[in-house]
Amino acid sequence: MDLALAFLIFAVSMIGVLMTGHAMSWAMLAGLAAFLWVGHRRGFPMRNLLRMSGRGARDSLIVVRVMLTIGVLTGLWRSAGTFAILTAWGLQLIKPGFFVLAAFLLSCVISYAIGTSLGTAGTMGVALLTLARSGGVDELVTAGAVLSGIYFGDRGSPASSCANLVAALTSTELYDNIRLMMRTALLPLTLSLVFYAAVSMHNPMLGAENAMLRALTLDFYLHPLALMPALVMLVLPLFKVGVLRSFLASIAAAFACTVWLQGMDIPGALSCAALGYRAPANTIRAIFNGGGLASMLELCLTLVISGAYSGIFEGTRMLEGVQAHIEGLLARFGAFPVTLAIGTASNAVFCNQTVGVMMTNQMMGRPYERRGLGRPELAQDISNSTVPTAGLIPWCIGCSVPLAMMGTSPRAIPWAVYIYLLPLCYGLTKRRWFIKQPHKMPQ
Repeated sequence: MDLALAFLIFAVSMIGVLMTGHAMSWAMLAGLAAFLWVGHRRGFPMRNLLRMSGRGARDSLIVVRVMLTIGVLTGLWRSAGTFAILTAWGLQLIKPGFFVLAAFLLSCVISYAIGTSLGTAGTMGVALLTLARSGGVDELVTAGAVLSGIYFGDRGSPASSCANLVAALTSTELYDNIRLMMRTALLPLTLSLVFYAAVSMHNPMLGAENAMLRALTLDFYLHPLALMPALVMLVLPLFKVGVLRSFLASIAAAFACTVWLQGMDIPGALSCAALGYRAPANTIRAIFNGGGLASMLELCLTLVISGAYSGIFEGTRMLEGVQAHIEGLLARFGAFPVTLAIGTASNAVFCNQTVGVMMTNQMMGRPYERRGLGRPELAQDISNSTVPTAGLIPWCIGCSVPLAMMGTSPRAIPWAVYIYLLPLCYGLTKRRWFIKQPHKMPQ
């Protein structure tokens, strides 16, 4: 009962800060206080509980380092013109008769290249919705296609903070996860392409003057070298270069492009790396505002507090009763259906994909271990359940913010077919990927 009360306090606090616009870390701290209270009530001295939480917080610093690096990366990709040239080239490729299909494909490509669903929705998504409205295409269908596409990269890009978070929490290799994620995405991706191709025939673009493309050309120097930061990020892993080193090489390339291609001075480039890219509100460049190390501070604080949760849960074993019940559900219904249910519920209750992923990992880690399931399987199950379903819950940040950026409503959600097909196809074909006895989790 006390644990249920602690989770209720956590959930209510999270909903409260989201409704009032306060930092999510306040809700995380409220939850931490509630779990410390539960541990103390169950007989653990507060000094021991704080020591447990400290150990868990220290363990999270490995993830924090990666997230801060991604923040610097995204800030400099914006200032280097990398986002701009990807958007401009994408807009040039659009054929009016296949507009919706192109919207889906471009969102997939851009989100994979830059590793952020919100960044893609705020750049390519805004551009595509502008074209859809001016060209007579159903904006709900277009927004659904974009929402589908942004989760392709959010789930499986090496530069995605979500993919890195899943790898870190499950203690798995990022690129091993991504290779399997790309293979398991093949069927839902193919079905989505067929669907959007059919929909495109009923929603052709009647024609629109692409003022946005002209404005991008004026505001940025769209030289092919601006693609270098993204190419470095994609190519280096093929030569077995580690994640962090690939990030640092991409940061160096983006810094060089910012200074030499876009003509920004070194202090300005350093400011973009630290505080994010900032352009005047009355310019087209403003749609690329954001990123920077500062943009990751809130997430990093959340991760540190989440690490403290993990330390308390591990030290006190207060989740054992819940996990024993979950283990019974696994035996009855299978691992993925239960993970899908818990992940979707976590997104719905906590309204945040990051917290949903962390809570799913906390709940499912030990039941998977006890049933002899491997960490790679846990990583894939979370990536195919908790990660995409955040895009289907209207009040969850993973859905509400992209739709708000594109200026459309939750009525676009039924058109986001890739997000539906991903867990469905994975659930039906999972035995193909994990048919052999997996490596057990280390004790």
